[in-house]
Amino acid sequence: SAASDVYKRQELVSQGKNVIGIANTGTGKTGAFLIPIINRLINNKNKNKTIVLIPTRELAQQVEQEFKSLCKGLKIFSNCFIGGTNVNKDIDKLKRLNHVIIGTPGRINDMINRRALKLHDFSKVVLDEFDTMLDMGFLQDVQRIIDQMHQRNQTILFSATENPKQQNIIDSLIQNYEKVRVSEGKANRDNIYQDVVKTKDDEEKNQMLVDLLRKKEFKKVLIFTETKRQVSKLCKILKKSNLRVDEIHGDKSQQYRSKAIQKFKSGSIQVMVATDVASRGIDIDNITHVINYRIPSSKESYIHRIGRTGRAGKEGSALTFL
Repeated sequence: SAASDVYKRQELVSQGKNVIGIANTGTGKTGAFLIPIINRLINNKNKNKTIVLIPTRELAQQVEQEFKSLCKGLKIFSNCFIGGTNVNKDIDKLKRLNHVIIGTPGRINDMINRRALKLHDFSKVVLDEFDTMLDMGFLQDVQRIIDQMHQRNQTILFSATENPKQQNIIDSLIQNYEKVRVSEGKANRDNIYQDVVKTKDDEEKNQMLVDLLRKKEFKKVLIFTETKRQVSKLCKILKKSNLRVDEIHGDKSQQYRSKAIQKFKSGSIQVMVATDVASRGIDIDNITHVINYRIPSSKESYIHRIGRTGRAGKEGSALTFL
């Protein structure tokens, strides 16, 4: 069962073993690495300093929020470092004590290059959503960060998909590891209803989309399309139909993206239109539907997108427009 798999992962991490977890998002993997990290830090704060590398800004912020909520009152200190935020504020954060550093590889490297962050006494590293890190071109950044960790004695790597082409890279970063599979490295199809919607042109597609979004079961809907321009265009169309909608993509500031996600989480908007940055970056409960407005460019992209719904055993729906 998924619960026993999560327990097995926690046990291996607690024992200090190198672990590779193949796990769809929504299977409790964040807790599987955060809880053992906190337990070890309670026992010895100096010897168990940990760096958690995460590919996207939104996900890094969410992991930090979860970490802070788990270790309230324990005097375990963490900070989050992501692009699109104030560099000087980040440098100030690093002047204080940090037991756990959470962040995106680009910003973490920037802090190392500025000599604001020194990792010589950090012994644990977590590489979350590693397949996404590779897709986003972060391999060199990850390798540079790991090279700074002279005391590294544990590496924990999580990936939603398993790609044989990545095996050599993984072997160069992590040796003598235990592998735990909570999924087969494929889409978690069991509790996600998948269907295709055929339309003759964009006009019909837009009308059909609006009609669907007006149905009461379409409570919290994430729509993906390929480019930033397509996202903004579709967002305008849906706003004209009086739907509660917002957009996130790479041209939006970090502050805007964070606010939009908060509105989507709270339910003040019903629909979020996004590029793939969101398929990799957001972890929001109870998304009822994922809609591929355009067909995704790869199988991996499709897996990540539909994985935003049907999380933690709940049912979800994924529709792809043709």
